[in-house]
Amino acid sequence: MAVRRSAAPLDARSLFGEYPFLPGAEALLAEPVSLRALLTDPAYASARSLGRARALAAADDPRASVELTELSQADPDVRFLSFLFARVVLAAAPTGAALRRWAVAEAKRNHARLTAVSAEELADVGRRLGFDLTVRDGAIELPLVEYVRLAVPIREADFRLARQELKGGKVLVRSERAARLIQEAVRLRLAVPVPLADDVVAEVRSGEAELLGELARRTPAPVGRPGIGVGALRPAAFPPCIRKMQRTLQKGENLSHAGRFALAAFLHKAGADFETIVDAYRGAPDFDESITRYQVEHITSRDGGQGYQPPECDTIRSHGLCVRDGDPEGPAGERGRDALCYESYLRHPLQYYRIKGGTVVGDDRERGADRATPSAEGPGRPGAPERSRSTARR
Repeated sequence: MAVRRSAAPLDARSLFGEYPFLPGAEALLAEPVSLRALLTDPAYASARSLGRARALAAADDPRASVELTELSQADPDVRFLSFLFARVVLAAAPTGAALRRWAVAEAKRNHARLTAVSAEELADVGRRLGFDLTVRDGAIELPLVEYVRLAVPIREADFRLARQELKGGKVLVRSERAARLIQEAVRLRLAVPVPLADDVVAEVRSGEAELLGELARRTPAPVGRPGIGVGALRPAAFPPCIRKMQRTLQKGENLSHAGRFALAAFLHKAGADFETIVDAYRGAPDFDESITRYQVEHITSRDGGQGYQPPECDTIRSHGLCVRDGDPEGPAGERGRDALCYESYLRHPLQYYRIKGGTVVGDDRERGADRATPSAEGPGRPGAPERSRSTARR
């Protein structure tokens, strides 16, 4: 193993200042700070200012990078409060796009330090995040299951399990690779919004309206993969069956494998980006992020990014997913018979989307589309759309 340069070991206070996302970081505060005080008290103006800079820098605002130079000089407690403020504000944002970008930016910022620290500090941070990392002969080892969970969302070929050293049910990795895995662990942790009461959400949206407006302006609407022409995603133009699938998951109810596949394939063809599709499954009672990402990648990457075609209307009906007669639990406008769904020429949900003004990724292949659709009866995987038997056998 190559010898790497190591940053000086950190005491507990400095550790939490560097990694404010770690459990126990609130110990930095001499006394508890209420959420209302953090949002409004003049005593925490500096923390709020740095928190706004953290959020704006993640949205590529060049002005914020100048202010962030103060972050490394700030006291650990101020750094922690700025992190907490940014996380609360982004959790209150109307959409999760800005939060996801911030999670990536914060994870990358910490990765810059993790690439320079000792293997012992790397393992310590990983353990505090809930992963069983240990140092062995200058390398870092972690259980196979934990490696797969962290590595699956990473697309670099070097992270594939077949290229790793396995020993006694553990995966041994170099410190540089361990730092990248911990970066992913941080991203996963921060991409989940903190729960906020309705009155707190309202207060944040009112008090930080300017910040949230700027973040929304800098966060693009979901679009298709680069190189594939597609307009902005238009949820209002989705057919009733797709909207029903979305609501089922949002309510924390189970959606069949056929429904999960149909939803992912449709969202991709309608213009949703990868993260938006993954987010659609977070409400599933058996949601598993790493498996969901793997399955969404499989569905959307076929044919150079064209992706699988969603099933035709006849196939959707055969799986009991059609709601053209109305959804009694849906919004008032969806409880009655949808006339467009009964038109004789309508054979595919993407036709519905086009007619309603949506733009579809790729070519026009709705007729006979389910000949290119994986079986929805293949092996079930928790929290993710289904993949075909033929793919599973490869």
